[in-house]
Amino acid sequence: MKTILSAIALASLSTTGAIAAEQSVAPSDNTLAAASISKGEHLRAIAILEDQLEQHPNDPAFLINLGIAHAQRGEDERARARFEAALDSRESIDLETADGSLIDSRRLARQALSMLDRGVFSQGERNQGNLSLRD
Repeated sequence: MKTILSAIALASLSTTGAIAAEQSVAPSDNTLAAASISKGEHLRAIAILEDQLEQHPNDPAFLINLGIAHAQRGEDERARARFEAALDSRESIDLETADGSLIDSRRLARQALSMLDRGVFSQGERNQGNLSLRD
């Protein structure tokens, strides 16, 4: 049975992180880096997420978010490695997107890889209209 998580995700291919937390716990920037990613504070987000991955190795949501932070800094190879790790993770989780739909973490990782290949994450091409955060 898959774990259902509440998330700020790549809803409709936005450039916001696939931030996840158990439904009973509200997302917190101290653990999820949601605010840091949405504000463009990539180094802060990377530090937060790397710390979380030490405690929760191979967590797909943290891996995807870390990939997004790296991608937004133009560190495509690091981003690709994180997205691929999320795709290859033994754990598959459902993430709730900003529009309320559920998406499998592996599918989200594939979408993130596709976005990386298309250059969607590069700062020069970011479209602020695509950002969609879930409260």
